[in-house]
Amino acid sequence: MRNTDGPLSGRRREAARNDVEILDAAREVFLADPTAPISAVAARAKVGISALYRRYPSKEDLLRELARDGLARYGAELERALADDRDPWTVYAECLTRILDGGSQALAQRLAGTFTPTPDLTELARRAGELATAVHQRAQRDQALRGDVSHEDVVLLLETLNAISLHSISRSGDGGHALRRRYLALLLQALRAPGAEPLPGPPAGAAELSARWRGQAGPVDRD
Repeated sequence: MRNTDGPLSGRRREAARNDVEILDAAREVFLADPTAPISAVAARAKVGISALYRRYPSKEDLLRELARDGLARYGAELERALADDRDPWTVYAECLTRILDGGSQALAQRLAGTFTPTPDLTELARRAGELATAVHQRAQRDQALRGDVSHEDVVLLLETLNAISLHSISRSGDGGHALRRRYLALLLQALRAPGAEPLPGPPAGAAELSARWRGQAGPVDRD
């Protein structure tokens, strides 16, 4: 009987490598522009378009897989923070830093509304929302995070930071990573309790954020 747990064959190993490269490339392409054609992903991954379509028959399939991956990564970082019993502010600040660096939360939200979600994606999004709320509430309960900031505020602020991408003029050539870290540091100073002046106006609500997942205007083209 053939041992299926042994090393991958050359063909299977190449397919696995291609899949990793396709997802990495798609993450970069669609985080910058969710409307980009799937051919841009193949070009970035340096794989043939036929190899990409063998793994993902349509752009919508690829977008769904990226959203699933982003939500899973986001949830894992939140669970890691909830299991961390160090100083509450250190735990909260490091959690936001890892989420920003990984782009997981921003990717999932960036893709919201660009495809029809499946039940498992809806459940992943619901679970991630619960975990994010738990992290947020714990930081406020421990008086590390100012009390007039909502979880939805932080979601939108992280999305704003992830929008920073200065490939052409960044002195460090990192596509804006150093600037995102700089502005996160400024943001964290504003978020830390007790805060300065009261914030004007009400925060965004959970219903407003979740509505984006139902915002698909029509079918997604194959390319």
